[in-house]
Amino acid sequence: MPRRSAGTSRPHYNVIFAVLLIGISAYAVLQSLVAPVLATFITALHTTQDTATWLMTAYLLAASVATPILGRIGDKVGKERMLVITLLALTVGSGLAALSHSIGLMILARAIQGLGGGLLPLSFGIIRDEFPPEKVNAAIGLGSALLAVGGGLGLLIAGPIVTHLNYHWLFWIPMILTAIATVACWLWVPESPVRTPGKISWGAALWLSAWLVLLLLAVSEGPAWGWGSAKVLGLFVGAAVCLPLWIWTEARSSAPLIDMRMMRLPAVWTTNLVALLFGVGMYTVMTFLPQLVQTPKAVAGYGLSASITQSGVYLLPMTIGMFLLGIAAAPLAKRVGLKAVLVLGCLASIPGFAALALGHSQGWQIYVASGLLGVGIGLAFSSMSAIVVQSVPASQVGVASGMNANIRTIGGAIGSGVAASILASGVSTANPIPKDSGYTNVFWMLTAATILAALAGLIIPALKQRPSAPEDRLDVDDAQAKAGV
Repeated sequence: MPRRSAGTSRPHYNVIFAVLLIGISAYAVLQSLVAPVLATFITALHTTQDTATWLMTAYLLAASVATPILGRIGDKVGKERMLVITLLALTVGSGLAALSHSIGLMILARAIQGLGGGLLPLSFGIIRDEFPPEKVNAAIGLGSALLAVGGGLGLLIAGPIVTHLNYHWLFWIPMILTAIATVACWLWVPESPVRTPGKISWGAALWLSAWLVLLLLAVSEGPAWGWGSAKVLGLFVGAAVCLPLWIWTEARSSAPLIDMRMMRLPAVWTTNLVALLFGVGMYTVMTFLPQLVQTPKAVAGYGLSASITQSGVYLLPMTIGMFLLGIAAAPLAKRVGLKAVLVLGCLASIPGFAALALGHSQGWQIYVASGLLGVGIGLAFSSMSAIVVQSVPASQVGVASGMNANIRTIGGAIGSGVAASILASGVSTANPIPKDSGYTNVFWMLTAATILAALAGLIIPALKQRPSAPEDRLDVDDAQAKAGV
């Protein structure tokens, strides 16, 4: 079957959506699949705890760079073309990880997998281009929900895969899915009808990559290296220097990588602020709640002595809640608006974090808190992406949604770094297990961050129906006419 092009009959948008969901699902699972089984990699790859954490750090750093840059390149050269490249990188990275028997090769494979970060903004841009305006928010909501659910699903299935197969299958399964998605994208996703003219500002890409990597490396390694160490302080200083250089380069560019005027739009910067604060809670709880329930009660005096598989089961209500409420977010938004759904999601998450801070010694407490968090995350995660996509022109969707996803990741990295430091404050050589009060303080910290996210959500301005706005539709119609659609 020949590859689809902009000038041929376009497939039904549901066919395109099915292809996108396969890729999003595989990428989402890969985000969290490694975290619960780091101990397995330490043994199997004959490495140390510090080195093994680079399996997470390499992925995070690569994704932070790839997400906005690939989204913007897709806006310029074609989202479908870049989506194929992104899925191919994810497939190659997963295959390389599945074949790895050394920690160095595995870290390289995880960095290649991180290029899959561009998948989300590219997919949202394709949805904006191909779907009827009235279907866009629902599709983005479902895609966002699936991304969140995939994170929970990775925590759930990692244990059974390692127990009944081996760690290689943690990557063989996603590789098969992304390989299918790559071929399907080549065949059935048409070329982009909307593109941004001009060259790509590689200087801006360099400065963007520099400050992102320096910042995320500092917050990721701060707990291990010491927040006051020369290395961490040097990374923070480097990020502080590169950030204004990036902004200056973008402001002077005739074809900026990321348009600062777009980033200053009230609906964009306020939603990005919510993303930063909400990311603190969402990603941190997915990292440290499994660690809490796996703590052996006989040794620490707290915890639930759960296995890797059992710890995933405790998060099952969260996974189910994220999926169901992610689907419900779009119909609810039609009644009350996307802003209200986002604020409601933040508010629903607050009692979940507070419940964990008040009590986490019984299984039912974990299940209840997990369910509450699933409701909140499902609503907030889905509506957040839809607000950004609706607030920018079609030619800016890829980079805008990419930066929003990146800012959520930065929030998660900051939250995880602070949480690790809080837990480490009560650890000693004689007692290497964190204190129970450390977890309590972490959950109160996440509660406070989510309260701030809800307050930030209140200042998001009223949204216009941008997908059907005359000036926006004119851009799309002109581009489609030129493409022969």
